[in-house]
Amino acid sequence: MIGKVDTPLPIVVLVSGRGSNLQSLIDAERRGELGGRIEAVISNRPDAFALERARRASITAEVIDHKAFADRTCFDRELMNRIAVYQPGLIAMAGFMRILTPDFIDRHMGRMLNIHPSLLPEFRGLDTHRRALAAGVAYHGCSVHFVTNDLDAGPVVIQARVKVEPDDDSDRLAARVLRREHIIYPLAVRWFCEGRLWLKDSRAYLNGKLLTEPFLLDEKHQ
Repeated sequence: MIGKVDTPLPIVVLVSGRGSNLQSLIDAERRGELGGRIEAVISNRPDAFALERARRASITAEVIDHKAFADRTCFDRELMNRIAVYQPGLIAMAGFMRILTPDFIDRHMGRMLNIHPSLLPEFRGLDTHRRALAAGVAYHGCSVHFVTNDLDAGPVVIQARVKVEPDDDSDRLAARVLRREHIIYPLAVRWFCEGRLWLKDSRAYLNGKLLTEPFLLDEKHQ
Protein backbone atom coordinates (compact mmCIF):
# COMPACT_ATOMS: atom_id res chain seq x y z
CA MET A 1 0.00 0.00 0.00
CA ILE A 2 1.31 3.43 -0.93
CA GLY A 3 1.16 6.15 1.69
CA LYS A 4 2.26 7.01 5.17
CA VAL A 5 1.60 4.37 7.81
CA ASP A 6 0.32 5.17 11.29
CA THR A 7 2.69 2.85 13.15
CA PRO A 8 6.42 3.47 12.60
CA LEU A 9 8.10 0.52 10.93
CA PRO A 10 10.65 -1.23 13.21
CA ILE A 11 14.20 -0.93 11.89
CA VAL A 12 17.43 -2.70 12.80
CA VAL A 13 20.64 -1.00 11.68
CA LEU A 14 23.81 -3.03 11.06
CA VAL A 15 27.13 -1.23 11.53
CA SER A 16 30.86 -1.83 11.71
CA GLY A 17 32.49 1.59 12.04
CA ARG A 18 32.02 5.20 13.03
CA GLY A 19 28.33 5.30 12.10
CA SER A 20 27.85 8.65 10.39
CA ASN A 21 25.08 7.20 8.22
CA LEU A 22 23.51 5.74 11.33
CA GLN A 23 23.57 9.25 12.79
CA SER A 24 21.79 10.61 9.73
CA LEU A 25 19.02 8.04 10.29
CA ILE A 26 18.82 8.87 14.00
CA ASP A 27 18.59 12.58 13.21
CA ALA A 28 15.88 12.00 10.61
CA GLU A 29 13.87 9.96 13.11
CA ARG A 30 14.16 12.75 15.68
CA ARG A 31 12.82 15.22 13.13
CA GLY A 32 9.91 12.90 12.35
CA GLU A 33 11.22 12.38 8.81
CA LEU A 34 12.19 8.71 8.85
CA GLY A 35 8.80 7.01 8.84
CA GLY A 36 10.24 4.23 11.01
CA ARG A 37 11.65 3.58 14.47
CA ILE A 38 15.20 2.32 15.02
CA GLU A 39 14.76 -0.52 17.50
CA ALA A 40 18.36 -1.71 17.68
CA VAL A 41 21.85 -1.17 16.32
CA ILE A 42 24.00 -4.28 15.93
CA SER A 43 27.73 -4.28 15.22
CA ASN A 44 30.18 -7.05 14.39
CA ARG A 45 32.93 -4.95 15.97
CA PRO A 46 32.92 -4.10 19.69
CA ASP A 47 34.98 -0.93 19.11
CA ALA A 48 32.62 0.59 16.53
CA PHE A 49 31.83 4.19 17.45
CA ALA A 50 28.38 3.68 15.94
CA LEU A 51 27.47 1.79 19.12
CA GLU A 52 28.15 4.92 21.16
CA ARG A 53 25.95 6.93 18.81
CA ALA A 54 23.13 4.46 19.43
CA ARG A 55 23.57 4.59 23.20
CA ARG A 56 23.53 8.39 23.20
CA ALA A 57 20.21 8.22 21.37
CA SER A 58 18.85 5.66 23.88
CA ILE A 59 18.74 2.96 21.21
CA THR A 60 19.61 -0.64 22.09
CA ALA A 61 23.20 -1.34 21.00
CA GLU A 62 24.43 -4.92 20.63
CA VAL A 63 27.70 -6.54 19.62
CA ILE A 64 28.10 -9.85 17.82
CA ASP A 65 31.85 -10.12 17.37
CA HIS A 66 32.47 -12.08 14.18
CA LYS A 67 35.87 -13.16 15.51
CA ALA A 68 34.10 -15.28 18.13
CA PHE A 69 32.57 -17.56 15.48
CA ALA A 70 34.12 -20.46 13.61
CA ASP A 71 32.87 -19.34 10.21
CA ARG A 72 30.60 -16.96 8.36
CA THR A 73 27.63 -19.32 8.54
CA CYS A 74 27.76 -19.52 12.33
CA PHE A 75 28.04 -15.75 12.64
CA ASP A 76 25.12 -15.15 10.30
CA ARG A 77 22.99 -17.66 12.15
CA GLU A 78 23.52 -15.80 15.42
CA LEU A 79 22.92 -12.47 13.70
CA MET A 80 19.62 -13.74 12.30
CA ASN A 81 18.55 -14.91 15.75
CA ARG A 82 19.34 -11.55 17.33
CA ILE A 83 17.64 -9.57 14.60
CA ALA A 84 14.51 -11.72 14.90
CA VAL A 85 14.01 -10.51 18.48
CA TYR A 86 13.13 -7.06 17.13
CA GLN A 87 10.91 -8.28 14.26
CA PRO A 88 12.07 -5.49 11.96
CA GLY A 89 10.29 -4.50 8.80
CA LEU A 90 13.59 -3.16 7.50
CA ILE A 91 17.28 -3.93 8.00
CA ALA A 92 19.42 -0.92 7.13
CA MET A 93 23.09 -1.60 6.51
CA ALA A 94 25.14 1.47 7.41
CA GLY A 95 28.79 0.72 6.91
CA PHE A 96 28.38 -2.96 7.79
CA MET A 97 31.62 -4.53 6.55
CA ARG A 98 30.57 -8.15 6.28
CA ILE A 99 29.56 -10.21 3.27
CA LEU A 100 26.36 -11.98 4.26
CA THR A 101 25.56 -15.58 3.41
CA PRO A 102 22.81 -16.48 0.91
CA ASP A 103 20.71 -17.96 3.73
CA PHE A 104 20.74 -14.64 5.58
CA ILE A 105 19.93 -12.61 2.49
CA ASP A 106 17.19 -14.96 1.29
CA ARG A 107 15.52 -14.82 4.69
CA HIS A 108 15.35 -11.01 4.57
CA MET A 109 15.07 -10.44 0.83
CA GLY A 110 13.22 -7.25 0.01
CA ARG A 111 13.70 -5.90 3.55
CA MET A 112 17.36 -4.84 3.37
CA LEU A 113 18.83 -1.59 2.12
CA ASN A 114 22.48 -0.58 1.84
CA ILE A 115 24.31 2.68 1.19
CA HIS A 116 27.35 2.41 -1.09
CA PRO A 117 29.92 5.15 -1.86
CA SER A 118 29.86 5.05 -5.65
CA LEU A 119 27.49 5.48 -8.57
CA LEU A 120 26.66 1.82 -8.95
CA PRO A 121 27.27 -0.27 -10.97
CA GLU A 122 30.60 1.58 -11.09
CA PHE A 123 33.15 0.72 -8.40
CA ARG A 124 31.52 -2.07 -6.48
CA GLY A 125 33.39 -3.19 -3.38
CA LEU A 126 35.98 -1.20 -1.43
CA ASP A 127 38.24 1.82 -1.93
CA THR A 128 35.77 3.49 -4.25
CA HIS A 129 37.06 7.07 -4.05
CA ARG A 130 40.65 6.21 -4.97
CA ARG A 131 39.42 4.03 -7.81
CA ALA A 132 37.14 6.78 -9.11
CA LEU A 133 40.04 9.25 -9.16
CA ALA A 134 42.30 6.73 -10.85
CA ALA A 135 39.68 6.14 -13.53
CA GLY A 136 39.42 9.86 -14.24
CA VAL A 137 35.61 10.00 -14.02
CA ALA A 138 33.91 13.39 -14.22
CA TYR A 139 31.31 12.49 -11.59
CA HIS A 140 31.35 10.29 -8.50
CA GLY A 141 28.74 9.77 -5.81
CA CYS A 142 26.72 7.31 -3.77
CA SER A 143 23.87 4.85 -4.17
CA VAL A 144 21.17 3.25 -2.04
CA HIS A 145 20.26 -0.23 -3.21
CA PHE A 146 18.35 -3.30 -2.16
CA VAL A 147 20.64 -6.04 -0.86
CA THR A 148 20.72 -9.22 -2.93
CA ASN A 149 23.07 -12.17 -3.21
CA ASP A 150 25.30 -10.34 -5.69
CA LEU A 151 27.67 -7.94 -3.91
CA ASP A 152 26.62 -4.29 -4.40
CA ALA A 153 24.50 -5.37 -7.36
CA GLY A 154 20.93 -5.20 -6.05
CA PRO A 155 18.46 -2.79 -7.69
CA VAL A 156 19.55 0.81 -7.10
CA VAL A 157 16.87 3.08 -5.67
CA ILE A 158 18.44 6.52 -5.47
CA GLN A 159 21.81 8.10 -6.24
CA ALA A 160 23.48 11.42 -5.58
CA ARG A 161 26.41 12.59 -7.60
CA VAL A 162 29.19 15.11 -7.12
CA LYS A 163 31.52 16.62 -9.65
CA VAL A 164 35.12 15.48 -9.37
CA GLU A 165 37.31 18.56 -9.02
CA PRO A 166 40.85 18.83 -10.45
CA ASP A 167 42.40 19.18 -6.98
CA ASP A 168 40.44 16.33 -5.39
CA ASP A 169 42.18 13.63 -3.42
CA SER A 170 40.46 10.61 -1.89
CA ASP A 171 39.74 12.37 1.40
CA ARG A 172 38.22 15.51 -0.12
CA LEU A 173 36.13 13.51 -2.53
CA ALA A 174 35.00 11.11 0.19
CA ALA A 175 33.89 13.99 2.42
CA ARG A 176 31.68 15.48 -0.29
CA VAL A 177 30.20 12.10 -1.16
CA LEU A 178 29.50 11.38 2.51
CA ARG A 179 27.44 14.54 2.82
CA ARG A 180 25.29 13.26 -0.02
CA GLU A 181 24.98 9.85 1.63
CA HIS A 182 23.47 11.57 4.66
CA ILE A 183 20.75 13.00 2.44
CA ILE A 184 19.76 10.06 0.28
CA TYR A 185 19.85 7.25 2.85
CA PRO A 186 17.21 8.67 5.21
CA LEU A 187 15.11 9.53 2.17
CA ALA A 188 15.21 5.97 0.81
CA VAL A 189 14.47 4.54 4.25
CA ARG A 190 11.50 6.87 4.56
CA TRP A 191 10.15 5.77 1.19
CA PHE A 192 10.40 2.15 2.31
CA CYS A 193 8.82 2.75 5.71
CA GLU A 194 5.92 4.63 4.13
CA GLY A 195 5.21 1.75 1.79
CA ARG A 196 6.26 3.73 -1.28
CA LEU A 197 9.32 1.61 -2.09
CA TRP A 198 9.48 -2.15 -2.48
CA LEU A 199 11.27 -5.01 -4.20
CA LYS A 200 9.36 -7.46 -6.41
CA ASP A 201 10.80 -10.09 -8.74
CA SER A 202 14.29 -8.63 -8.24
CA ARG A 203 13.18 -5.17 -9.38
CA ALA A 204 12.58 -1.98 -7.40
CA TYR A 205 9.31 -0.07 -7.47
CA LEU A 206 8.71 3.47 -6.24
CA ASN A 207 5.21 4.92 -5.89
CA GLY A 208 3.80 1.96 -7.77
CA LYS A 209 6.08 2.36 -10.80
CA LEU A 210 9.04 0.25 -11.87
CA LEU A 211 12.32 2.08 -11.34
CA THR A 212 13.97 1.69 -14.74
CA GLU A 213 16.78 3.91 -13.51
CA PRO A 214 17.66 5.27 -10.06
CA PHE A 215 16.16 8.48 -8.73
CA LEU A 216 19.02 10.99 -9.08
CA LEU A 217 19.90 13.95 -6.86
CA ASP A 218 22.38 16.40 -8.30
CA GLU A 219 24.56 18.67 -6.17
CA LYS A 220 22.04 21.51 -6.37
CA HIS A 221 19.68 19.46 -4.14
CA GLN A 222 20.46 20.06 -0.48
